Amino acid sequence: MKAVVIRTFGDPDGLEVVDVPVPVPGPGQVRIATEAIGVGGVDAVIRRGMLAAYGFREGHVLGSEVAGRVTAVGGGVDASWIGRRVWAFTGLSGGYAEQAVAWAEDVLPLPDGLSGADAVTLGGSGVVAHFALDRARFTSGETVLVRGAAGSIGITAVQLAARGGASAVAVTTSSVERGARLRDLGATHVLDRCGEGGLDAPAGFDVVIDVVAGPQLPLFLDKLASNGRYVAVGVVGGQPPADFGMRLMDAFRRSLSFAAFSSDTVPGPGRQAVRSSHFAAAAHGDLRTVVHAVLPLDQAVWAHQEMDAGKVFGRIVLAP
Repeated sequence: MKAVVIRTFGDPDGLEVVDVPVPVPGPGQVRIATEAIGVGGVDAVIRRGMLAAYGFREGHVLGSEVAGRVTAVGGGVDASWIGRRVWAFTGLSGGYAEQAVAWAEDVLPLPDGLSGADAVTLGGSGVVAHFALDRARFTSGETVLVRGAAGSIGITAVQLAARGGASAVAVTTSSVERGARLRDLGATHVLDRCGEGGLDAPAGFDVVIDVVAGPQLPLFLDKLASNGRYVAVGVVGGQPPADFGMRLMDAFRRSLSFAAFSSDTVPGPGRQAVRSSHFAAAAHGDLRTVVHAVLPLDQAVWAHQEMDAGKVFGRIVLAP
C-alpha cells in the first residue's frame, strides 16, 4: 500500500510517497481503509524535526487521525466493527496511508450525515478547543481572544466560545477575507497577527487561547486582563522566548496565569465523550467544520507547503 514518510526532516520536500506492507492489527486494535486523513499542525512540527528528541525519526509515517471503514480487527475486538465507518486516532503516526491501525478505544463510529473529511477536521481539534476553554475556566460573559484562529482548532474554539456566551470573541488573522469568515463563525472582533487593530476590541481579555506560540507570545500575555488566563495549545510558530515568564512576573499584581495544554492529559473516555458530542452537533449543523481542500495522498508535499505558507483556512484533508 501507499504511505507518506519523512525522508528527511525539514521542508515539505522531505516527504515521500513509498510502498509499505499493509499493517496487521494486533490485540485490541482495528485496521481502517482510509477515506479521509487529517493534515494537522502537529504533523508539520514533527516533519520539521522539532520533536526528534521524543523519538521521531526519519522514515516516520505522519498522521494522527483518519476516517474510513474498518477492514480487520485484532484479538479481543468485537468483529462487528468490520465494515463500519469510523473516525480514529492513530497516535501521531501511521495516518498518511491507504490503511491505518488504531487502538479500539481510540475509534468512534461516524454518525449519518457526517463526512470523513468533516470528521478528521473536527475530531482532534474539537477536543483541544473544548478542554482548552475548560482549563482556562472560561465562563459566560467573559472575553476571549483566539490567536491563530484560521486553523481547525481556532475555528472550533471561536464557535465554542461564542456558543458558551462570551461577551466578545476576538481573533488574530492575516487578512480581511479571513476575518470576515471568522466573523461568520462567531468572532466579534478581528485583530492582525500582532494583536493590533479591531475597532472597539476589549483592552484586555479574560481568556487567551494560543495555537501559535513563537517569539511574539509575550506580546499576547500583555493582552490579558487582571486575573486573565492564557492557555497555549500549540507551537506552530515555534517555541516562545525562554524568558517569556518574566512578562507574568512583571505583571505580578494583576494575578495572571499561563498554562500549556495537551489533550494527551485528558483521560480517553473524556476525550471520546466530547468528540462524540461534537460529531453529533456537526451532523445536525450545530457545529461547523471548514475543509480547506481535499487532496490525493500524493499531494502531501503541497499540503504542507500550503500550511508553512500560512495559506490554509480550516484543515487540509488527504484522500487515498
